[in-house]
Amino acid sequence: MNVKIGPSWKSLLEGEFDKGYFKELTGFVKEEYQKHTIYPPGGQIFNAFDLCPVEDTRVVIIGQDPYHGPGQANGLCFSVREGMPMPPSLVNIFKELKGDLGNEIPSHGSLERWAQQGILLLNATLTVRAHQPGSHQNKGWEEFTDAVIRLLSEKKDGLVFILWGAYAQRKGKIIDSQKHFVIKSPHPSPFSAHRGFFGSKPFSKANNYLLKNGKESINW
Repeated sequence: MNVKIGPSWKSLLEGEFDKGYFKELTGFVKEEYQKHTIYPPGGQIFNAFDLCPVEDTRVVIIGQDPYHGPGQANGLCFSVREGMPMPPSLVNIFKELKGDLGNEIPSHGSLERWAQQGILLLNATLTVRAHQPGSHQNKGWEEFTDAVIRLLSEKKDGLVFILWGAYAQRKGKIIDSQKHFVIKSPHPSPFSAHRGFFGSKPFSKANNYLLKNGKESINW
């Protein structure tokens, strides 16, 4: 099946694209884009992969759904397009980054700069219907993104996986923690950030691990 995704990912994931579930998923997603307003824009569904080739991947952050409001989603978990107000979880991520490494809070919420440094910003579900959170869950995306995580865990060494919240931590159970560094904390949502997300220092922990393993640190 011809999927428009970066060549390194196409090579890694080619076995998934020919599976029955993925063909059904593709049919569902195409029909949804024809009948409804779907986010992100069709050309950005695989943006996380296109900006972060397999060979450059050093860190994986796992989210859940794309944002479902107009103009927000850009195919990267927790990220919004430039010019859009920052959602509360992203504000808290930047607050923790400032507390951890002293970085000033940026003027916009696009995390493309992170993706271009080898951070795979992976939502479990890659599309969503406008104003209907969770509307594309249990259609096949989760099986696909599980395969991404499993293959990265098997084929790569010394990755950092950042799992914020119970959902990401359940999804991350397939990660080989003997080969990779897994960072867990509560979700940065305002409902849970004060229960251990703030002060968890994921950014310095990730950089320390990368440097210890002979890799460049991330300019967060």
